[in-house]
Amino acid sequence: MTNPIVKSFWDQPTGSWQYVFHDPDTMKGAIVDPVMDFDPLAGATNMSNAQIILDYVRDAGIEVVWILDTHPHADHFSAAPWLSQQLGAPTAIGDQVVKVQDLWKGIYNLPGAFPTDGSQWDKLFADGEDFMVGNVPVKVMFSPGHTMASITYVAGDAAFVHDTLMMPDSGSSRADFPGGSSKALYDSIQAILALPDDTRVFVGHDYAPGGREALCEATVADHKAANIHFRDAPDEAAYRAVRDARDATLPLPKLMLAALQVNIRGGRLPEAEDNGRSYLKLPLNYFSSR
Repeated sequence: MTNPIVKSFWDQPTGSWQYVFHDPDTMKGAIVDPVMDFDPLAGATNMSNAQIILDYVRDAGIEVVWILDTHPHADHFSAAPWLSQQLGAPTAIGDQVVKVQDLWKGIYNLPGAFPTDGSQWDKLFADGEDFMVGNVPVKVMFSPGHTMASITYVAGDAAFVHDTLMMPDSGSSRADFPGGSSKALYDSIQAILALPDDTRVFVGHDYAPGGREALCEATVADHKAANIHFRDAPDEAAYRAVRDARDATLPLPKLMLAALQVNIRGGRLPEAEDNGRSYLKLPLNYFSSR
């Protein structure tokens, strides 16, 4: 089995990690969870993050064969379509994204013609599906809990676990979004922790607790030994009690109501209106404030 070289890219404003992994022999690679920049005060988007990734793969001579999202993100816009246009690589996400589209179509009261069939991506991966990036084997693991559509990409000895696990000193990600479930999240994490101990686990976010530097990688063994949510809450009931209590105190992510409108479209802005501009809408009083 060929293991990939992994390059991480940090977006400080959203606490998001983006990745490029590639096969060192064939130089074929994939991009995972790229960020489109968004200024919520100005309502302005740009591709600064995505341009950095684009420059990296071009300078390194990596042939990008997939642009992969792990789920429709609630805290940043996906830059997958823009990178697809620049690189000619197909986009992909898990096939359960259709459930998230259907749910949020109702929350946003989108028109009946809005497609909820996942057609905004080139490929919808099923649980257990395998594909190759050069000589690197990649397996798709359905990892619900944070969202109904979350998947993990296990590429050789590297697992891109999105917003399921955080770094060990931060535990796990929240499960209180619409369609989320602490029970499903517990089960998904158990499946990830059943991977070989030396599997490199790459997380989707880090908020650098205690002022430490932002980190993105720990092994399965590290999580088994030190992840605070499993060290302090070792069984399902205890974990769910900790997770649910913590989630009850958390405000919604500041970009969630904007981001989901873009990300259920595969990273595209809403269709322009008759003046040529796109607009975002807010479902007032759908969510209670905390």
